[in-house]
Amino acid sequence: MGQAGGVEGISEPVAAPLERLLRRAVLQLVTDEHRRRFPPTVHVGLPAGRRAEFAPEPPMDQALRADVVAAMLRRARDDACSPLVWLTRPGSLELSDTDADWLAAARTAYVEAGVELTMVVVTRHGWRDPRSGTARRWRRLRDRSRSGPRTGSG
Repeated sequence: MGQAGGVEGISEPVAAPLERLLRRAVLQLVTDEHRRRFPPTVHVGLPAGRRAEFAPEPPMDQALRADVVAAMLRRARDDACSPLVWLTRPGSLELSDTDADWLAAARTAYVEAGVELTMVVVTRHGWRDPRSGTARRWRRLRDRSRSGPRTGSG
C-alpha cells in the first residue's frame, strides 16, 4: 500500500494480508450478487469485518460523493487499521468513468480525514487498483474455506 517509486496505490508484491482481504471482496461479490446487471456499490471498511455500503442513485456530483465516502469512513473506521474502499460493479476490470468518479471522492475524503487510501474496483473477474493498475484476475474463484481436506492428486 502507499506510494512506491512515485506510483500511488497498491504495488507489487501485494502483502499477503491485503491480498487475502481483496480476494474475499471478490468472493463476496461472486457468492452474494446473483444478478447479471446490478448497480455499482461503494464499500468502506473491511470485506471480512465492519463496513458501510452505499448504492448511489445517479446523478451525484463530486462533492456529494466525497461527503458520502467521508460519512462511510467515519462509520467504518477502526483504530486498528485503515478502512479499504472498494467499488463493486458489473463488467470488466478496465477503468471506467464510475471508477474515476469514486476514486476522486475517496481521495478527497481520505485526505481530509488524514487516512491513507487503499481503493480497488471489484468485479466478478477480480480486483484492480484504479491508480496503479495492480490487479488480480480469476477465471473461476472458489471459496477455499468451504472445501474439505484434499486427498490424492485431485
